[in-house]
Amino acid sequence: MIENKYFTSAIIVAAGNSSRMRNDQSKIFEMILKKPSILYALKAFQESDFINEIIIVCKEKDIDNLKYIVRQNHISKFNSFALGGSSRQKSVFSGINKASSNSTHFAIHDAARICITKEIIDKTVRKAYETKAAITGVPLKDTVKYLDDNGLIINTPIRSKLWCAQTPQVFEKYLYIEAMKRSNKVRQDYTDDSQLIENCGGKVYIVMGDYKNIKITTPEDILICENMLLNR
Repeated sequence: MIENKYFTSAIIVAAGNSSRMRNDQSKIFEMILKKPSILYALKAFQESDFINEIIIVCKEKDIDNLKYIVRQNHISKFNSFALGGSSRQKSVFSGINKASSNSTHFAIHDAARICITKEIIDKTVRKAYETKAAITGVPLKDTVKYLDDNGLIINTPIRSKLWCAQTPQVFEKYLYIEAMKRSNKVRQDYTDDSQLIENCGGKVYIVMGDYKNIKITTPEDILICENMLLNR
């Protein structure tokens, strides 16, 4: 662990419904190369020099299995569990409320992005130390069309200006808490944490991530992740 004046809490969001996986099991327990998928993300944050603690946001029914995974794999930075809410934003808020009182930054990550690396985590957190808000992402490869409700193309955004947002997304504590309070006050709910900051007037910077940092959503994604992990 690099000693510095900051204390970063990783909020690993693992409370999704896994509705597109076509089975009853939470996707965080899908076996990938004989390991539960969430373990890959947990290990990356465990290995990061800039992460001080890990909070896992999950369903209550998954806690016992997660306790076993954390214990058996020596995830020593694990701090606590937080129960997921009715939306992703509410789940993140639940995790934030479990962070240590001396936390200075929150590193929010979707547990389904199992191919995340220590290197991406480190450089995203470093950027957030400099700027208060930073996320990882990659430039868009395809041309995007903006349509009206009838399927008519209205315009074509400049591709070089478009990026795909990924996680982790890292924010200075009080910036995020203030944005969270404003969001609650006006009852806005976002699926992306950086949008929460943007809509409250905050400036968010992006750092180059990795096209391999995909999110497991369907059974096909498991095969893709297995291949990428094998080729590391």
